[in-house]
Amino acid sequence: MYVERTKKRQGGKVYQQVLLRESLRVREGGRSKVKKRTLLNLTRFDPRQVEAIEFALKNPERLERARLDSESDTFELKEGRSVGAVWCVARVAGRLGITKALGRGRQAQLALWQVIARVLEQGSRLSALRLHETHALADVIGLERGFNEDDLYDNLAWLSVRQTAIERRLFRARHGGRKPALFLYDVTSSYLEGEHNALGAYGYSRDGKRGKKQIVVGMLCDGAGEPVSVEVFAGNTQDPKTVASQIRKTAQRFGCSQVTFVGDRGMIKSGQMDELSEAGFHYITAITKPQIDKLLKDGALQLELFDEKVCQVQCEGRRLVLRRNPVRADELAATRQSKHKAAEQLVGRQNAYLAQHPKAKVQTAIKRVREKLAKLKVTAWLGVQAHGRTLGLAPDQKALEAAARLDGCYVIVTDLPTRQADAKTIHDRYKDLARVERGFRMSKTGHLELRPIYVRSEKSTRGHVFVVMLAYLIRRELERAWAPFDLTVEEGLDALKTLCAMTLRLGPEQELQQIPTPRKQSRQLLQSLDIQLPPVLPHREPNVATKRKLQKSRAR
Repeated sequence: MYVERTKKRQGGKVYQQVLLRESLRVREGGRSKVKKRTLLNLTRFDPRQVEAIEFALKNPERLERARLDSESDTFELKEGRSVGAVWCVARVAGRLGITKALGRGRQAQLALWQVIARVLEQGSRLSALRLHETHALADVIGLERGFNEDDLYDNLAWLSVRQTAIERRLFRARHGGRKPALFLYDVTSSYLEGEHNALGAYGYSRDGKRGKKQIVVGMLCDGAGEPVSVEVFAGNTQDPKTVASQIRKTAQRFGCSQVTFVGDRGMIKSGQMDELSEAGFHYITAITKPQIDKLLKDGALQLELFDEKVCQVQCEGRRLVLRRNPVRADELAATRQSKHKAAEQLVGRQNAYLAQHPKAKVQTAIKRVREKLAKLKVTAWLGVQAHGRTLGLAPDQKALEAAARLDGCYVIVTDLPTRQADAKTIHDRYKDLARVERGFRMSKTGHLELRPIYVRSEKSTRGHVFVVMLAYLIRRELERAWAPFDLTVEEGLDALKTLCAMTLRLGPEQELQQIPTPRKQSRQLLQSLDIQLPPVLPHREPNVATKRKLQKSRAR
């Protein structure tokens, strides 16, 4: 590791660039080559700080002796901020192209701050601000000017306005000239605790939160499940209404053609199929149980075709891929049995009450049982009858068999020709939607905490969701690299957070941060990502503070 100075002439002026670099040997084409890699741009740093870094790199033994020399008047050693996790996440963000896609300047640095904070410490903009108290994030990303929580809220609006350009740069950095041939798309909803979000509205809640407003979030991923774009809609937007914008951005923003869209049942309907065909795209989706019933009645399908092995049928110019999942069928059967048992327990309690209270009305007990059956959604095959003052369940065996005949059965529909993809490939690509669903779980209720949402304006909401998507890209990379270790991403980051720098004061105005040798676990985590910590970091102390004092807020 060394400091390199370069000069270039442009427009009659000479510009000097100072870089912290390292040399590494790599193998390309069977040959070993030495390449350089830039770790940090020191051009705008104070020259005295650059000199201190050069001194530390060239004289590590003198630093060590100075550290051990307690009588030195010109040397002071004190505890610094945590640097391990911040450096790791920042390097991964750079490797994925996120740092470059955000651009340069103060707003880009604040955006990068918010993305890293979302990976390390989830919460509001205020919690992201307080990250400065314990983590050396300002030193790692080169932030020199201070800010408060209002600057971070403004930065969310900046991100919202530039989201299209940032997503385009990220897509180009990750895919280059090779455009994906497959896109996965799905939507979710996220409920709001407040009433004043600009996009908040009442709609179908996937969170099961009745009486709460929500927003709808659509995530577009490539075939590997890597997000390429995220979009926020009003909370009452129906799923099919979100597809048109995804088609436009795929064709115009990312410049893709001849691609296949994979969407869940109810997402891609006849109208969306026509829009995809007009754009030259193909689709893979599924049909609903009522649609399967109609095809069975019309004779287009036979129940015997549903098997554990994939089966294919041509119908009205489309390919239908059929399968029965035995595991899912067993789960549904067990669910019905559990509901039947719950109903029996209620009937038992009602019978006991009727026996102990002679004046209790039988019709009231029957009403309670029927309400329970309706809530369990089993009225199609399970009823209740009274024999004197004793209640009993009355299952309809034929209705039960009719309700269970399509257990585990599903039909995937596509307009892809057979020469492009066989039936098993179509089936497997549809199942890839689980990758998007997993991304929603990680973003909403898992590590990244999309909710609770602390913002109100439309731009802030869109910026907040975009920050979560960028953080999810980093989390996926960490998860892949740390898969061999017996720990979660959260545990890996917690281990790296314990790696703190030691602040060295070499003189009255010279200060830098020396990074100690990581212990075994931290070293393994970093090596799995091919990340090396620098021996020293320049020290900055920008004025990062809350606009209002916490004590005053609590007093009010």
